[in-house]
Amino acid sequence: MITGTTANEIAESVRQQIDAGILHPGDPLPPVRALAEQLSVNRNTVSSAYLALARAGAVISRGRAGTIVAGAPVLTEEEGFAPETVLRDLGSGNPDPDLLPLPVLAEVDLRTPALYGDALIDADLREWATAWMRQAQPREFELTVTSGAVDAMERLLAQSLTQGDVLGLEDPCFLSSINTVKLGGYRPIGIPLDDEGMTVEGLAAALDAGARTIVCTPRAHNPTGISLSARRAAALRDLLVGVPHVLIIEDDHYSLLARTPYHSIIPEGHPRWALVRSMSKFLGPDLRLALLASDPDTAQQLRTRLSPGTTWVSRILQRVAVGMLDHEATADNLAKASAHYAERNEALRVLLRERGIAERGDDGLNVWVECGTDARAVSESMMRRGWLVRTGGVFRLDGDESAPELRITAHTLDDAEMRTFADDLAASIAEARIAVANRGRR
Repeated sequence: MITGTTANEIAESVRQQIDAGILHPGDPLPPVRALAEQLSVNRNTVSSAYLALARAGAVISRGRAGTIVAGAPVLTEEEGFAPETVLRDLGSGNPDPDLLPLPVLAEVDLRTPALYGDALIDADLREWATAWMRQAQPREFELTVTSGAVDAMERLLAQSLTQGDVLGLEDPCFLSSINTVKLGGYRPIGIPLDDEGMTVEGLAAALDAGARTIVCTPRAHNPTGISLSARRAAALRDLLVGVPHVLIIEDDHYSLLARTPYHSIIPEGHPRWALVRSMSKFLGPDLRLALLASDPDTAQQLRTRLSPGTTWVSRILQRVAVGMLDHEATADNLAKASAHYAERNEALRVLLRERGIAERGDDGLNVWVECGTDARAVSESMMRRGWLVRTGGVFRLDGDESAPELRITAHTLDDAEMRTFADDLAASIAEARIAVANRGRR
């Protein structure tokens, strides 16, 4: 029996019953209202106890379906190379390391140490980033530096949502967004994409479902490579005018490498918004930096989670970043990398179309392939041919393992390798269709 009159006491009572084996993984906890009546406490007290338990990983909130005792940690999909594989890995989602600019540390001023209480943002980086962000968002904003885009997204969602709150996400969407939603206990509503980006109907459905936050990738969407058209962005802005309470987050992760223009869905005068730009794709994932422009109120809330005494982003890394961005060779390096990714991906798309294989997207590091059959079977067939590819189901909010898509990171292949890959993919799709049909006849 759960006991206690404060949130801490109730949470501790639940933890003791879990530790004692009285409550088991998957067991439901009493509804908030029922437990509050049983203990003669306010419902907010029980809600706070359950929230603390969820943050500690002891329970899992399923929104209106209630709260259950957590089991073993859920293994989540991550970006990156597959360890210890002998296959040619085309599923990593990584930039080409040979196209990343190298920091020239001798040219970076590291003589003045940053100490507790100093400014959170390096002055030179603030100047560079403010001018860059203002080109995209010519409205009042404040700048924040975070430890990468994932860190930015986690902080934004944590300050705008509580466990069980609804947010609208593109479906399919980036792996880190799915993982953040799972860990935060939020309730995602998938917004479909077509060739012009996030659909108006999907956004309207998410807002009708009570979404308090919307996350949109305006271009080079990962995993599909789709970019918003100007017409679609305008239609989405029109829809969002009527919901000033909704936080709109734009994840412009590809930014300086993008071949397509940036079209914002944030209406003029909208009070709650944020634009996140990671440096991982063009300066390197290991730099762990992202820039975030937002309305002043959102920035103020973020500052409560980024303090000069505890969790600031290293000013040494910030100086390295601005040194790389200001370096005379960087602009040419970025142009070369952008052109390489675009040319290699278009070469693959042409080969796929010649073989009757559907593909989508127009920008980014990856190519989204629509197999027309269970992509797991295609992936297994490709492994027998020496290729490791990423199935599209892992990018779906519902985790549909039978989804018929693949995400291919093929920009490291030369022309001959790419032709071989396209031939093998066509053969694997044909083989998978036969295997799926045979399973259906049994």
